Amino acid sequence: MLPFHQLPKPLAGIAEKVSAGERITDADCLTLFRQASLGLVGTLANQIKERLHGNKVYFNRNFHIEPTNVCVFSCQFCAYSRLYAHREEGWELSIEQMLHLVKRYDGKPVTEVHIVGGVHPKMDLAFFSELLKAIKAHRPSLHIKAFTAVEYDYMFRKAKLSVQEGLTRLKEAGLDSIPGGGAEIFAPTIRQQICADKVDAEGWLAIHRTAHEMGLPSNATMLYGHIESFEDRIDHMRRLRELQDQTHGFNTFIPLKFRNKDNDMSHVKESTLTEDMRLYAIARIYLDNFSHVKSYWPMLGRQNAQLSLSFGVDDIDGTIDDSTKIYSMAGSEEQHPTLSTEQLVHLIRQAKRDPIERDTLYNVVNDFSIPVN
Repeated sequence: MLPFHQLPKPLAGIAEKVSAGERITDADCLTLFRQASLGLVGTLANQIKERLHGNKVYFNRNFHIEPTNVCVFSCQFCAYSRLYAHREEGWELSIEQMLHLVKRYDGKPVTEVHIVGGVHPKMDLAFFSELLKAIKAHRPSLHIKAFTAVEYDYMFRKAKLSVQEGLTRLKEAGLDSIPGGGAEIFAPTIRQQICADKVDAEGWLAIHRTAHEMGLPSNATMLYGHIESFEDRIDHMRRLRELQDQTHGFNTFIPLKFRNKDNDMSHVKESTLTEDMRLYAIARIYLDNFSHVKSYWPMLGRQNAQLSLSFGVDDIDGTIDDSTKIYSMAGSEEQHPTLSTEQLVHLIRQAKRDPIERDTLYNVVNDFSIPVN
């Protein structure tokens, strides 16, 4: 890569901002998407990552529970859900069945259960409150990260409660934090085409804002690589950055790669690996108030997730233990997504990074870093 002073003037200015720890503008971000080489954005993103976390790469020991794939919504990109009218093609787990899944991890050092699924009309606020209470009664120390803003919006509207009232009930039942799903792309013109019938951008942001104000941290996502433009990506990240400026409640940003298998957008070509790495790097550069950027290895693939560690990523999620079907059903690289702690540590070390096991809130559980000789 050329020294910064040998770069074209717009790129040199952006590189100087990043090196000085200054925030880039939307126009700068668009310039990076349109003009910057992969080497440049990778170098700048890695500079930020190392400024924040040194050589550390985080992971956690977690497992997923997916209560149902039956859903009242019909998102064009989804290969996972089965419409409620055709629910014989799907699954619906009882509270007892889900608690049995939790009990499978008794005596194992998992720290988090991640609960997301379809929006089922009979799995309401009372049902999920009972589920969270049962999990906490069985294993009080297990961190419950549960339900997307899409699930909350439907759940609370059906219960005729405000977002704050609904979240208060779930927090009292045992909810500890919120995943970032359902954000997709905030731009209304794109959202109308890919997920017109579920909560809009303003609703998604309002739910996360309320959660943050109540002391419930959350994650943020963006579904990329389909019909959105660079400008749509920037608009999405700007709204997240603005909310983070106000609440500081987001733990991490997770770009989610669109997969085109067995859905209504199967005609849309998937993004290339080069485009994926550019997106991760530019997200790390733009989202200067997010402490962490995560590549979700079950969706991206373990080797590609490993590669992302050179493009600003400092987290590759967790052990998962083959307990999620959301991305495998859409044709992700990982059809049986499970990695042991030892495998994750090895994967991170192969990338010449220091593996750090964290809990959901990024407190260090185990330091697997290798001392420099």
